Amino acid sequence: MRVSFRSFVGLLVATGFLAAGCSSSASKAASSDRPAAVSTTTTAATTRGAYTRPACGITASGQPKATASATRVPGSTSDYDVVSFDGTRIRVHWFPLHLAAGATAPTVLKGPGWGQPGDVDTAGSGYGLFGDLGIHALNSAGYNMLTWDPRGFGKSGGTVESDSADFEGRDVQRLIDWVGQQPGVQLDGTGDPRMGMVGASYGGGIQLVTAAIDCRIDAIVPQIAWHSLSTSLYAAQTVKRGWGDLLYTVATGHSVDPHITSAHNDGDSSGVLSAADRQWFLDRGPGDLVRKITAPTLFEQGTIDTLFPLGEAVANFRILRDAGVPTAMLWMCSGHGVCLTNPGNQKQPGQAAVAWLDRYVKGNTKVTLGPRFAYVDQDGVEHTADDFPPPAAAPIVASGRGTLTLVAGGGSGPAHATGNAGVLGGVALPITPAKASHAANVPVTIARAANIVGAPRLTLRYSGSSPAGVRPTRVFAQLVDDATGIVLGNQITPIAVVLDGNEHTTTVPLEMVAFTAAPGAHLTLQLVATTIAYAEPRLGGTIDFNAVQVELPTVTGVTRPTA
Repeated sequence: MRVSFRSFVGLLVATGFLAAGCSSSASKAASSDRPAAVSTTTTAATTRGAYTRPACGITASGQPKATASATRVPGSTSDYDVVSFDGTRIRVHWFPLHLAAGATAPTVLKGPGWGQPGDVDTAGSGYGLFGDLGIHALNSAGYNMLTWDPRGFGKSGGTVESDSADFEGRDVQRLIDWVGQQPGVQLDGTGDPRMGMVGASYGGGIQLVTAAIDCRIDAIVPQIAWHSLSTSLYAAQTVKRGWGDLLYTVATGHSVDPHITSAHNDGDSSGVLSAADRQWFLDRGPGDLVRKITAPTLFEQGTIDTLFPLGEAVANFRILRDAGVPTAMLWMCSGHGVCLTNPGNQKQPGQAAVAWLDRYVKGNTKVTLGPRFAYVDQDGVEHTADDFPPPAAAPIVASGRGTLTLVAGGGSGPAHATGNAGVLGGVALPITPAKASHAANVPVTIARAANIVGAPRLTLRYSGSSPAGVRPTRVFAQLVDDATGIVLGNQITPIAVVLDGNEHTTTVPLEMVAFTAAPGAHLTLQLVATTIAYAEPRLGGTIDFNAVQVELPTVTGVTRPTA
């Protein structure tokens, strides 16, 4: 199957290129700078799938309103234009079940990837690029389906605001109002449809945002979404240029907020963002809003996702778990990137999503859910645990030293095609980290069998100098599997360094990985000057790593399925 550049990136990408709730069951007021989610009028608390959520209040005035205005698109049996809170027309695609007179069914909303219109493919019966669910699969599972073109994309009006709660979030609130007015829709109360949400990337972020400000959502399954655009796309205040350029290209021709353009231009020219642009992106997407979510949430994140790494889902998962909200997390060899190892069961994410919806939207307590935490390793083998993180074992520790000249050549990436690159390789490989030819290398010998799961810890004692310049001073760290030459999870971490000639010490977590090591396995920690994943830092000069120590987290209490 051939995938165009534009359609591929749209499917993959999630938020504005740089950079949570109640339900028919929960009621926490939104923060003062957000649209209100609840009023003083409430309905009874709801028990569904062995989880009791607080009562949900449906506002009688303000946002969301009790009714929504829409017009059918001429010549279409599924398309409507719904008028949002500010008069913007949002194009929706409605695929209800064919039910007997008077019968009703729950509903699922699915948002698309960045730059894309809503899904309208009713013929496809399989799973999408991330094992996600399409219209046919969810209709077959007993759900009405609504998809839509996000603000500024497709046939919708307005300006792209990168999954802002004040814009895209309020748009979805109005879509929920509209769904609650349709025949054949199961209701928990007037204007309160029984419903869940699915979707990947941009369509995953909007779930977290909307569930935080609207208590009518009963369960969500965000795939390859994010927590903060600061930690994901501006880690160590370093622009993730590889994805940034791709995402900006996809947005070309659409009406986007000026901050998106200025951030892109600054990222390319200097590698840093202005304070105003950084704050704008911090105000978009989930972030602190996640604390408001009470809808049961299944996080599905990619071990090889170089746009939104595993730590983004972990941050969200921990917030909800600690608040007592039913939540689980599945790591798959998929996402914004390319799986260069055995992907394992690619249907697992979709199957897990249906089970989650059946349990917490339909309220079917007989549904067997998976474990709270599951992951697929580099051999395609599924491992499960009762929680995340699983119990810790002794870390694997390695140390060394070295010198790195700060030059552009020989850095990390791009990766090269393998038999597992699949249809995504043509676009993802050019921005995928790979073993560097110019690096300070520290060998890591693994003496025992180990499940390496989580964020390695790196400590550097160093000194160095570089010429003056506007670009930031950075080095990048990655772990390479010596047996395959593949960077673990395709992950590379930017590290801020001070190059003033004095000695400094820094300790940082690297991006999370999932790797099963056999006794005698060998890895290499590489410290590099440049990578195709991030903007070029300040070059020139040399850095001496007088002491390097890396600790790989290992865990116990994980199980593998029996044959």
